[in-house]
Amino acid sequence: MSGEQAATLPRKTYEKELLRLQTELVKLQEWVRAEGARLVVVFEGRDAAGKGGTIKRVAEHLNPRVARIVALPKPTERERTQWYFQRYVEHLPAAGEIVLFDRSWYNRAGVEHVMGFCTKEEHQLFLRQCPIFERMLVEDGILLCKYWFSVSDEVQEERFRRRLTDPTRRWKLSPMDLESITRWEAYSRAKDEMLVHTDIAEAPLYVVESDDKRRARLNMIAHLLSTLPYREVPPPVLDLPPRPPSTGYVRPPRDLQTYVPDHAAGL
Repeated sequence: MSGEQAATLPRKTYEKELLRLQTELVKLQEWVRAEGARLVVVFEGRDAAGKGGTIKRVAEHLNPRVARIVALPKPTERERTQWYFQRYVEHLPAAGEIVLFDRSWYNRAGVEHVMGFCTKEEHQLFLRQCPIFERMLVEDGILLCKYWFSVSDEVQEERFRRRLTDPTRRWKLSPMDLESITRWEAYSRAKDEMLVHTDIAEAPLYVVESDDKRRARLNMIAHLLSTLPYREVPPPVLDLPPRPPSTGYVRPPRDLQTYVPDHAAGL
């Protein structure tokens, strides 16, 4: 946006292009399944940067048996004693699968580092090991796509305020999120250091400007599609069979079954 706030994308334009891109995502899904490819998409960024909404639009029309979202809670006591990347490895895709990481191993470079949930030594070890780990994934044939959603401090605060008063999104706001306001510069320094170490040629960490959520979603999805060598896989030819003639089945009386009340009738 060249340092200036771009005009908000009109809803009609946004929805038309989103549907077109989601149609392409379905084609990508079928290619992944047909080719036995393994696709990992990492969504990272500050709190309220728009990761969750973008993931929702990416997965909206995909088959949950092919594409799944991984959003891990804080590690258990046992997981804290494991190799740091270990609990993420078990969620990597098998052939014909897509995994969308709603936050990932990059937690160690961000919130864990800034909030003191890991030691300085653990943080430095992560910065050394992460590029090696990701190169191993790519060498093994995994398609690894990584995105950092970048939001300004003003827009982040505005979104936090809206969440405070919106009962459908209040759950998205935690004390940890609010802490990020007072630690803005610390998170910025952590992000810059993370990019220096993990924006590697084999798996670049692409930055998505996300002050405008509509633009961010379209830009990210369009870029993802442009980086993958997918093709349209012709669907199997299906014919709707004729309905066979009745054999005398009679539906039971309604009062013998328990129905959901017609709430809509009272609207």
